[in-house]
Amino acid sequence: MKKTRLWLLAGLFCTVAGSAWADGLESLEAFVKTVKSGRAEFTQTVTAPPREGQPGRVKTSTGTFEFHRPGKFKFDYRKPFAQSIVADGKTLWLYDADLNQVTQRTQAQALGSTPAALIASAADLRALQADFALEAAPEREGLQWVKATPKNKDGQLQSVMVGFQGDALAALEILDSFGQRSVLKFSKVEVNPALPAGTFEFKAPAGADVLKQ
Repeated sequence: MKKTRLWLLAGLFCTVAGSAWADGLESLEAFVKTVKSGRAEFTQTVTAPPREGQPGRVKTSTGTFEFHRPGKFKFDYRKPFAQSIVADGKTLWLYDADLNQVTQRTQAQALGSTPAALIASAADLRALQADFALEAAPEREGLQWVKATPKNKDGQLQSVMVGFQGDALAALEILDSFGQRSVLKFSKVEVNPALPAGTFEFKAPAGADVLKQ
């Protein structure tokens, strides 16, 4: 389940009738056009679907997120477990510090209809349209929202809600095909920072098991 959740973390635009709730779509368009790199801290809450009348289990983790469009990003999970997801433009790497295990996948095959396609991989809105249908959603929690539904119905993602505060990315709400909900809230967001050249380079730690998929 841990690996499945990580892959889910690793797009969006459609025509909307009328002008209601247009701010979310406008924020998305501005984000894709003008934000080429970013850095933030995040808190992620994962709620498993309830079973046998019991409430869903909730797990919370924190870390940092960086990206450089198109195609490079890094999630560093720090608490409660050290894990990393790194996309260098060609390869997607998952590193589990507790297991000292690295999983390696071709990035083009691994991303597609994932939230990462929206926030880091797509170069423009036309690229997002290939994989997602989007619709504006009502404002709530002081944010403008866009709902993205994958066009590929065979994937593990049901939908993702993207929240903006102005043109800044503020939240992601991800619902997977198992009914698990992941909510990421971003803070200390930096827009278009100059990231060091080696930010998205990954080298397997000494002694780590490397699995290729």
